[in-house]
Amino acid sequence: MSGINKVILVGHLGKDPEIRTFENGSRKASFSLATSEYRKDMDGNRVEMTEWHNIVMWGNLAELAEKYLRKGRQIYVEGRLRTRNWDDQNGVKHYFTEVEASTFLFLSPKETSGPTVTQVPNQTAVIPTPPPPQPTPPEPKVPEENFADDLPF
Repeated sequence: MSGINKVILVGHLGKDPEIRTFENGSRKASFSLATSEYRKDMDGNRVEMTEWHNIVMWGNLAELAEKYLRKGRQIYVEGRLRTRNWDDQNGVKHYFTEVEASTFLFLSPKETSGPTVTQVPNQTAVIPTPPPPQPTPPEPKVPEENFADDLPF
């Protein structure tokens, strides 16, 4: 049986995405994402615990990130863990773990209304923002009648 490498995160961007374009034309977006949870300490005070994650997006997803993602925006990210390693000039091995995103969704609205963008593997979908709900028309008034005479008993 093969393993499962799937990551799902909901958090806020710690910075605007950094975009790199390579010689072959492919693009990469990198940014940090903060996830927070709350716990109570020994005194019963609520304490926020924040974890920082390195996110990387490639291709069309990187272009969408460059266009729409900004620091502070809340997003949902799906992807897989990737660990890179290298040796420095002193021969010390270093490791770097990041989330390679395959999908993201906006969870917080943009400053101005705009489309919701998501990346599905091998397909990009732009979902228009739904129009605001229309007020419901008032219900017609039913004439008040005395139905006491219609009782069979």
